[in-house]
Amino acid sequence: QVQLVESGGGLVQAGGSLRLSCAASGRTFGSYAMEWFRQAPGKEREFVAATRWNGGSTYYADSVKGRFTISRDNAKSTVYLQMNSLKPEDTAVYYCAAAMTVVVTTQKVGYWGQGTQVTVSS
Repeated sequence: QVQLVESGGGLVQAGGSLRLSCAASGRTFGSYAMEWFRQAPGKEREFVAATRWNGGSTYYADSVKGRFTISRDNAKSTVYLQMNSLKPEDTAVYYCAAAMTVVVTTQKVGYWGQGTQVTVSS
């Protein structure tokens, strides 16, 4: 069992930066792939970024590649999403997720956080 709690969302102007954090509970955090998804109003939840259990490999949606960076600290059971050069279209609720392996669809995610709102103003 893994519980995930996101923080760090907020309101930022276009071109600005935010860093999201996701704190996990459970002794097996280090065995999970950790991911970020987002859901904008009226749209389906979509994959944003993922990192393997040891942080050795990272994956990004094309829409955020070069602007967002995912990282993890297994000693702190925390995963981060550094978001730079934010755009209004990045506005969404951002969800932290844990999966047994890297996935890009919601169906195979094992655990979800409650989400944190990110709003980018133009």
